[in-house]
Amino acid sequence: MSQQTVVTDSAGAPPEPPPSRSRPRGDGISHARNYGRGFWVKVILVALIDAGAVYGILSAVAVSQWGIVAFLVVVLLVVNWVYFSKRALPGKYLFPGLVFLFVYVIFTACYTGYIAFTNYGDGHNSTQADAIAAIQIQNEQRVEGSAAYPITIVSQDGELGFAVVQDGQVEVGTAEQPLEAVDGATASDDKATEVPGWDVLNFAAIAQQQEAIVSLRVPVSDDPADGSLRTQDGSTGYIYQSTMSYDPAAGTMTDSATGTVYTPDDRGSFRAPDGTALTPGWKVNVGFENFTRAFTDSRISGPFISILIWTFVFAILSVLTTFALGLFLAVVFNDPRIRGRKIYRSLLILPYAFPGFLAALVWKGMLNPDFGFINETLLGGANIPWLTDPTLAKVSVLLVNLWLGFPYMFLVCTGALQSIPGDVLESARMDGASAARVQRSIVFPLLMVSVAPLLVSSFAFNFNNFSLIYMLTGGGPNFEGTPIIVGHTDILISMVYSVAFESGVKQYGFASALSILIFIIVGVISWWGFRRTRRLEEL
Repeated sequence: MSQQTVVTDSAGAPPEPPPSRSRPRGDGISHARNYGRGFWVKVILVALIDAGAVYGILSAVAVSQWGIVAFLVVVLLVVNWVYFSKRALPGKYLFPGLVFLFVYVIFTACYTGYIAFTNYGDGHNSTQADAIAAIQIQNEQRVEGSAAYPITIVSQDGELGFAVVQDGQVEVGTAEQPLEAVDGATASDDKATEVPGWDVLNFAAIAQQQEAIVSLRVPVSDDPADGSLRTQDGSTGYIYQSTMSYDPAAGTMTDSATGTVYTPDDRGSFRAPDGTALTPGWKVNVGFENFTRAFTDSRISGPFISILIWTFVFAILSVLTTFALGLFLAVVFNDPRIRGRKIYRSLLILPYAFPGFLAALVWKGMLNPDFGFINETLLGGANIPWLTDPTLAKVSVLLVNLWLGFPYMFLVCTGALQSIPGDVLESARMDGASAARVQRSIVFPLLMVSVAPLLVSSFAFNFNNFSLIYMLTGGGPNFEGTPIIVGHTDILISMVYSVAFESGVKQYGFASALSILIFIIVGVISWWGFRRTRRLEEL
């Protein structure tokens, strides 16, 4: 009889057999249940993303935005492949960030670059076909001798429409849909009283939406030449036809009332022989005109050069002053002989704890020349124009930014000082170096190794410190005689905002060109600054 050897553990009991590879370890039911919950959570989240993408695709298709359609289709396919494929594990973490990077950085930068080469803005914000339709609508006049139509104002899902009776048949139309017959509608005295699928508005509802109803135009048919139905009182409508007719073969617009012929020019406008242009125009490529305009337009070049110089001065002085004060306070409160250092440090970072735009608004009130705290209380009723004099306004901006910015430099310098090894400083003192020599030859160089890249970043931040300028001075006091609203304390980024939104006519193309210039300037200076800071690493 063969003998069988049994291996036992230290307690004398035979060991458990190794787990089978064909079965999961532990409780199989619990393991499957846990896997199932995670899987269904993933399915629900991906389903929500898919639903949003499908809705976006359908909305983009409705307005013929095929670029957006293509992007959403690609995102939809990649999301489902990444999150249901076992081979795409890294993509589960990288893909969301890549999508946001593309949408908010790459696409935005590329689209801004594209707009910078166009005349996109008020009066030139669409295609030539849209401009033709808008011009014809704007020049509509009532057809002389046309019949009056009793109108019923109707609404469907918030969209207004007109209901009229023609040849005994009720017809309904909206701004987007020409008049067409509706089955099952009823009328009384040649006026529609009930329209299936539409709500008939009463007098009170018409009065509440009077402006929208008066401006509503409903095309009579698919042919724009047939005119449109409009009303001035909400009860009677008339046929209006445009005095402008477009000739597709010649590409010209003719005013039938005056006989003037308008031809398209390279500026995206229909222009008469005497130079008169019809509005709106359409978006066209203008090359580098937006980039050169700031230097060649005599009305803009002077203020632009002043703003450009002030932007550099503001950014450089902001970095130097905040760093100097922050470093000084960090060195002082890094001395172990000072008692209560934690309390002092906590108080010094309070300006950094408040939101910057709120602090700027508070300082704006304090610097008010008429009733501000500084003039009325601290200076005994003085009338110093802190924010209305060009020079004092710039000084005020720098001082307020110093108050807002030094806590950051204080924290950075404090951390850098505390990271310097104590034995290095002790060795220098033992070699006979004075306190000033230690600070100049050891502490400051080692400090700059950590702080120099942050100074470059601080310069880039202050170069685009829009909130401080906008909240404190609004860019003022303003320059005189300029076609755009800009002032002595404006920096380039606030000038971009003024060009795009605050100067009456929105000039997105010009603003985009200025944004590209800012990007180039900050990029070049940052690249040069980081290259220079690499030399400090040799320490």
